[in-house]
Amino acid sequence: MNTYERRNKIVEMVNMGGSVLVGDAASKLGVTEVTIRADLRLLEKRGLLTRFHGGAAKCVVPPTAHSFDNNELSLNERYKLAADPKRRIAIEGAKLVREGDTIILDSGSTTKSLAEELLKMKNITVITNNLPAALILSENRDITLIVCGGTLRHKTVSLHGSIAEYTIREVSADLMFVGADGFDCENGLTTFNEGYTISAIMASVAQHVIVVTDSSKFGKRGFNSVLPISKINTVITDSVAPESEVNGLKKLGINVILT
Repeated sequence: MNTYERRNKIVEMVNMGGSVLVGDAASKLGVTEVTIRADLRLLEKRGLLTRFHGGAAKCVVPPTAHSFDNNELSLNERYKLAADPKRRIAIEGAKLVREGDTIILDSGSTTKSLAEELLKMKNITVITNNLPAALILSENRDITLIVCGGTLRHKTVSLHGSIAEYTIREVSADLMFVGADGFDCENGLTTFNEGYTISAIMASVAQHVIVVTDSSKFGKRGFNSVLPISKINTVITDSVAPESEVNGLKKLGINVILT
């Protein structure tokens, strides 16, 4: 088990059980308590859990913008954290796609997972600024793939800027899939990176906007607003998402799919 897999397991243990003790995590994962404590410090900085003496628990109080770690995760790091929930979310997302649909995939690790599921389909059109997703989908000749131009953002390996936004404005799509750095019923989708303006344009040209996000993103609030809650039609997340948030979304008329 590598470092990323181990930290992913710690997050899963906390989300499933509500908390985890350092000794228990060390025993289950076959590493020292010193290693687990270092993992917990990093995961707390990234807003994935809250440490207490001898262990860690799920985040209860939504962090403020100033509490976010300024060191944004790379795409590969994000892809490996909560990898199992992301795969389940991607499988459910692909079930919403029908032959003949035109789909927009925003940047992110969960939409990259979704691309792996869409690869099995045929006679669909995918429009994306997500270069790893585009590379995956390029293997299927039965998929019409449109990659918007723009300026490469290295951290997320995605295209942004005025050229990318102009390209998106000229299209029409059945579905848009978008991930999140932070998500809650009050603020909608938020992020702490600068490549966020294109998401609103993507949503404006899609008939149905679908948020694909694992439960660790609930209750977080990024620096920048990506999409208000009013623009979201469906949310796909894992089964340990906060019940209060899930019920809040349903009350707002948003379809919630739990994996």
